[in-house]
Amino acid sequence: MPKQTAQQGRRWYVLHTYSGYEENVSRNLHQRIESMDMEDKIFDILIPTESKIKIKNGKRKTIKEKIFPGYVLVNMIVTDASWYVVRNTPNVTGFVGSGTTPTPVSDEEMKSLLQRMGQEEPEYKIDIEIGELVKIVDGPFKDYEGKVSDIDEARGKAKVLVSMFGRETPVELDFLQIKKV
Repeated sequence: MPKQTAQQGRRWYVLHTYSGYEENVSRNLHQRIESMDMEDKIFDILIPTESKIKIKNGKRKTIKEKIFPGYVLVNMIVTDASWYVVRNTPNVTGFVGSGTTPTPVSDEEMKSLLQRMGQEEPEYKIDIEIGELVKIVDGPFKDYEGKVSDIDEARGKAKVLVSMFGRETPVELDFLQIKKV
């Protein structure tokens, strides 16, 4: 008697992998799907990533970061054969679900995850307001404090009035270079 039943149809499932091996698992699984002729049961493999902004050496960089390190999503029809192929892929520790039965990801969760991944430009999230006191945490004015005089959300920048030599000097800073006091 088969352990897995195909009544779910084609759904997304979450695989648990060794962290850092997500691309490896994706590559191995693609090879196994081809060599074991599983194209009609296993359709797609997805490593959820999103764009993040980091500042390195004073330069703004957009990097791709894994949303769920250690997890890979697989679009498949679960049968004993397809379950076996995926489960026995190197560096896969198992499906997310109870016992040996994988739990499919809900359509709503997949929709919101795909939307999150689809954001081309990362959004700047800043919780400061004009007139607020901030501390500079990076750059040539590190450890100075100042008052926010202008916010440019589109560019991710803020103008901060820093007191130097007895007068206030406006300094344009990246959102990542300041924090609330």
